Amino acid sequence: MNASRETDFAYQAVYRYLTQLIDGPGGEGAMRLPSLRQLAERLNVSISTIQYAYALLEKEGRVYSVAKSGYFAQPASAVMPLGRGNDLLETVYVNARCFGMRVLSADDPASIQPLDSPLLMLERELMRQYPRQAQVPAQPCGELELRMLLAARYTSSPTHCWHAEDVYIGADVRGVLEILIAVLELRNATVVVESPCDWMVLRLFQSADVRVIELPVQPGGELDPRQLKMLLETEPVRLILLSSVLNMPRGSLTPEENREAIAQLLRDHGTWVLENDSYSELGDDCERRPLRDLLDPDRLLVFSTFEKVIGVEAPYGFVLARQWRTDLQRHFLLRSFRLSPIRQKAIARLYASGRVDQHLPVLKRLLKERRTRLIELLREGLGDTLHIDEPQGGATVWVRSSRRVVMGAVFQRLLKQHVLIAPGELFSAQGMHGQYMRLSATASNGPELEGVVGLIGDALRLAPDG
Repeated sequence: MNASRETDFAYQAVYRYLTQLIDGPGGEGAMRLPSLRQLAERLNVSISTIQYAYALLEKEGRVYSVAKSGYFAQPASAVMPLGRGNDLLETVYVNARCFGMRVLSADDPASIQPLDSPLLMLERELMRQYPRQAQVPAQPCGELELRMLLAARYTSSPTHCWHAEDVYIGADVRGVLEILIAVLELRNATVVVESPCDWMVLRLFQSADVRVIELPVQPGGELDPRQLKMLLETEPVRLILLSSVLNMPRGSLTPEENREAIAQLLRDHGTWVLENDSYSELGDDCERRPLRDLLDPDRLLVFSTFEKVIGVEAPYGFVLARQWRTDLQRHFLLRSFRLSPIRQKAIARLYASGRVDQHLPVLKRLLKERRTRLIELLREGLGDTLHIDEPQGGATVWVRSSRRVVMGAVFQRLLKQHVLIAPGELFSAQGMHGQYMRLSATASNGPELEGVVGLIGDALRLAPDG
């Protein structure tokens, strides 16, 4: 490959090579694939290029990785029934990697328009500026350039301001939340979460023996102030988890008066708030103020990730917190996240150059087009079978069966037809949302989507009464 082709298209060539390897003779089972180093030497490209090609294939379900063993080709027709102990979430995770599966369970907004290409170009430029031989002091809480940028980006006033030492960057959101659970001493404590709630958060709380109380999001996006007031007065609430702007998976925006009433309650009670800011930039309403601007910044922690906007090449999670500085620094040091300083610098410069802000309107327009198309097909093909909560942003659609059905039967029937949905019960720790499902608007945009919608309609009509 010549220099320009390697710069822009090397990962595509590696991707094509691997797909031919997988699809070739003997490529139908759990075939072990070459290691990163072996392929880098064989194809004369960098290890990071091989990693990116493998990441694409893994996201498509063509390959899967095993710790300390490497990468393997995914069996072409594997469908896993319910996992150990009828673990529905395990079933969703495993089958999402099956080749040929139409995955409507994911929430991956950046997949339709990632910023991986400009990010990797910036990284290559920085590699030339910062040779690997240069000794860089360890920064266990994240690259200072990126922390400074995030602090500035989240500052909105002299009172609601942040500094680099308030920002902590980890390998992913899961790792950051695990640290917060430890630092805030949430084990066996009581936490209130808005419901539906991200399944990863619920599983992390469950594994840490956190007592979770769910505060349902109403159809219009409101939270009930009276119910919250009662909980704050009668329960030993250690923390409340709320969305910054856009509640997902419902895709709703809380009305301004309701947000102010909730914020006033939290200020009055001095409640610690953990704000989920992962989806704020994906809301259709660009003028909506984030919840954090209505709260006491000294009783607030904010977490988010770059992945929802930039894509899989920027998986890092981060948290902003004014308090707990010593404990957070110690836990990030002990966790020893192995983060590329060059990749972090590239992310910082992607934001500083304005490239992300230019990208966001395009991404939101594409997401809205995909959501609109999916909703049109659902209404045309399923009629009154489904009730659709009209989303106001994001990459998914939250729908409810108009008839009470056994949603597990719907899930299993679709799974056998290689269609994977996210049942609503995954978004509750207390068995709520059993008649709901989350559908990805980014899974497909062609004629195949009409057939998938037809299969969903058949599964709902044939499901037994719940």
